Amino acid sequence: MHVIKSLQASSTLKNLSRYSIIYAMALGICMGISASTASTTNVSDSKNLSHWQQVQETGKNQDVYFYAWGGDPQINAYLQWAAEQVDDQYNINLVHVKLSDTSEAVSRVLAEKSANNNDEGSVDLIWINGANFATMSENSLLLKQWANKLPNFSLTNPENNPTVNFDFGVPTNGMEAPWGQASLTFYYDRLSTDNPPTTLNELVNWTAQNPGRFSYPKPPDFLGMSFLKYALVMLHEQHDAQTGENTKAQLNLPATEQNTDLVLDPLWTFLDDLHPTLWRKGEQFVQTGAQMRRLVDDTELSLAFTFSAPEVPAAVQRYDLPESIRSYAMSDGSLSNTHFVAIPYNASHPKAAQLVANFLMSPEAQAKKQTPSIWGDKTVLVQSTLDPEQQALFKNKQPHPSALPFDSIKRTVSEPHPSWVDAIMQGWQTRYGVSP
Repeated sequence: MHVIKSLQASSTLKNLSRYSIIYAMALGICMGISASTASTTNVSDSKNLSHWQQVQETGKNQDVYFYAWGGDPQINAYLQWAAEQVDDQYNINLVHVKLSDTSEAVSRVLAEKSANNNDEGSVDLIWINGANFATMSENSLLLKQWANKLPNFSLTNPENNPTVNFDFGVPTNGMEAPWGQASLTFYYDRLSTDNPPTTLNELVNWTAQNPGRFSYPKPPDFLGMSFLKYALVMLHEQHDAQTGENTKAQLNLPATEQNTDLVLDPLWTFLDDLHPTLWRKGEQFVQTGAQMRRLVDDTELSLAFTFSAPEVPAAVQRYDLPESIRSYAMSDGSLSNTHFVAIPYNASHPKAAQLVANFLMSPEAQAKKQTPSIWGDKTVLVQSTLDPEQQALFKNKQPHPSALPFDSIKRTVSEPHPSWVDAIMQGWQTRYGVSP
């Protein structure tokens, strides 16, 4: 019986083994079907995820190296606040790489491209506009068609707002996300003068009556170039109004050998008359806006200007300018531009950089940036695109007495084509280049 039982056990075992094999095969088939279904579901889910959801999923928990000008303490403090926000929201470590000039970042990306570093670049995000954008665009150094897909981009009303789609007349093609707007702002010491000039013509008369009390930084300083571009635009507007011609239109086109003299000769004539009435008779020039500001504080100058309006009240509050300083905008037009952030084509963390760029365009971030005591940089958002709660974020508190009054800029004028920067700088150096 024992043998039979053993045989029965053996037979049972065989049967069980047979059933087990069948069960295992069936189970395997089911698991395979399940895995295949799960795989298909995952692929389907991935496809169903919106573009922005995918950016959020892949962009969090990363570093973002933001190359941006670091010359203003207020702006630096704002970027530190922004870093804290994106850390809280996305666990992104935003590192502000401080630049003295944006061209430093452009040169770095160019060098990386020359070294065939096409996907592990050191620059993730860059604060940029104008000539630097044109250079990077021409050399295919920027990521394309991303900025116009950011959720907050719609709040700039891009269909009816060309300033967010063009940078100094050059189409952005989704390579830049608008960040803010800036305008040339003048300031004066009301103890030295109570009637500051409000047009280019008035400035000429004012300097003649107040010799040595005004100057501008020598090119290639950005602020000095801004003053020269403002003068150039105003001179051509005056000329066209008197003659019925349209020479100003040339400023929107690239500078060439054929049009350079036509466009720039009025500027040289203007400066020939202006320079003898300037600080040190135009024989010497300051190098930067900071040096010009110090001359105002030392009472050597009574009138100066900046492209960063909040710089003025900030300087007064830290006693770098007297309390008698007041800011204003030229009534014939304020040279204005939109500044952007861009992502190099070889950025190491492009998705994380997009998250940062979208946050910088958010109503919360834009409202804080526009606050005079924080930065005072004008928002790129169009109020009609915001809901009442978002609009409430932009309500202004009482500004500092030296700050640019709200809505004081009545007319803005656009920057010329980026190529005119080099044309102006070369012409200026040839005619007026002197030792500082």
